[in-house]
Amino acid sequence: MKLGYHPDMDALYIDLSNRRSVESREISEGITLDYDESGFVVGTDIDNVGSKVELHELKVTQMPLEIQPT
Repeated sequence: MKLGYHPDMDALYIDLSNRRSVESREISEGITLDYDESGFVVGTDIDNVGSKVELHELKVTQMPLEIQPT
């Protein structure tokens, strides 16, 4: 899983899988799910994320974590 924040668009993309997205559906205003060819969710796009979630803190528990420089 990868998290990618784009400050110029205030958008967060949560990449859940390496599988390719073939379809996208907006499930709520500014929240889009991406699906693979089998119908599984492979990613989530959240527009205007700063008004929807608290970005100042990220907690990760009980899993490996690798931080990659931007």
